[in-house]
Amino acid sequence: MRDVSRKPTTLRTAVATASVTMTPATAALVRAGQGPKGDPIPVARVAAVMAAKDTSRIVPYCHPVRIDHVEVDFEVRDDRIDITCRVTAVDRTGVEMEALCGAMVAALTIYDMLKPVDDGLVIGETRLMKKKGGKSDFLEVFERPLRGAVLVVSDSVAAGTRTDGSGKTLAGRMAEAGVAVGEPVVLPDDPDLVAAELRRQVAAGVDLVFTTGGTGLGPRDLTVEAVRRVIEREVPGITEAMRVHGYLRTPRAVLSRGLAGVVGTTLIVTLPGSTKGVQESLDALWPALLHIFPMIWGGGHPPP
Repeated sequence: MRDVSRKPTTLRTAVATASVTMTPATAALVRAGQGPKGDPIPVARVAAVMAAKDTSRIVPYCHPVRIDHVEVDFEVRDDRIDITCRVTAVDRTGVEMEALCGAMVAALTIYDMLKPVDDGLVIGETRLMKKKGGKSDFLEVFERPLRGAVLVVSDSVAAGTRTDGSGKTLAGRMAEAGVAVGEPVVLPDDPDLVAAELRRQVAAGVDLVFTTGGTGLGPRDLTVEAVRRVIEREVPGITEAMRVHGYLRTPRAVLSRGLAGVVGTTLIVTLPGSTKGVQESLDALWPALLHIFPMIWGGGHPPP
């Protein structure tokens, strides 16, 4: 199985369809609620729900998902039954397989219940019609590349006694998302120097600045204080999401004093100093965080 533990929990939906072709006489029996084994529609509906809930036991590499809702619709036509299975869950992975499994088992159930009166039954194509809630749904397309910067705030890295890992991780993730970013800027834990560098980046027109380090409770952890001098509006939901995501992995995440805010059209986000803390924080935020730029540029929200 793939490791999905780094993924954030989001609302996931999927819709799949299937069909069973039959003679008009058999379709007439279904419309009358009759058949050699009874009315196949309610039985197929229950079978689809059970199959969606048990998909991970049927498909080996499918993750167990906490399904919140399964809806199965049937349309009886002159010579076939069309099946639509909709599945909803709030989880780390999608529910495409659950919707497909539900639609297919509904078709198999109908086939089983009608085969004594129709030896020409054909199960048609089973198809995923749509899915929603994965990372691709949160990607943003910009008219120009975003400009980014990374500030590594660490006395030891600045002194050359420790190698930077978190800043390089940040820059790499930003570059993968199409954000134009240079080498990380390394600064000691001096709030005056940090605030001055942040103002320089803002004046240069940088869109997104990440800092790493100085968010704890040590006597020299003063990055948050430096950022607070610069920002005009705080965006608390960003750091709330980071802490919640981190807390589900280690209770110590609540000790991070991260801060995020906007000055002009520049977003500044403080991240922990550890590489793992940076990775988990970005897992919680990326790429949905980038939706802030159409908002602060005055574009508003896209229509639903």
